[in-house]
Amino acid sequence: MTSVHVASAGGPFAQTVTIRHHEVLSDELTDVGGEDRGPGPTELLLASVGACVAMTLKMYAGRKGWELGDLQVDLSGRDDQGVYVIERRISYGALLSDEQRQRLGEIAGRCPVSRRITGTVEIRSVD
Repeated sequence: MTSVHVASAGGPFAQTVTIRHHEVLSDELTDVGGEDRGPGPTELLLASVGACVAMTLKMYAGRKGWELGDLQVDLSGRDDQGVYVIERRISYGALLSDEQRQRLGEIAGRCPVSRRITGTVEIRSVD
C-alpha cells in the first residue's frame, strides 16, 4: 500500500505533503487566496502523470534497446464541459521511426498513474 501524509503548513491553504522521507509543499495561487508557496494540487497531479509517463517510456525503451535522447513530457489540464482534459506532448531528443513513436504513444497511456486516474477510483473515509 502507498501512503502519503498531509498536514497544514500555515497560511490559508499551504500543506506539507510527506511521502516516505520526502517533503513537498503544496499551496494555491494568490488569485484564489493562497500564498503560492508551492505547486497546487492539480499541478501535482499533472506532475505525477508526467513523471510516470516518462519513467514508463524509459523502462520500455530500455527493454527494447531504443535510445530516446532527451525525453520531455509536457502536460496541461483544463475543464471542458464537466470533463477534466489532460493534454500531453512527448518530445524525444533521438531520431525515432514513425513505428517507434506510435508504439511509445501507446505505452505512454499505459503508465500506472494514467491507468489509475482513467479507471475506477474510490475514495473511502476511514475513521
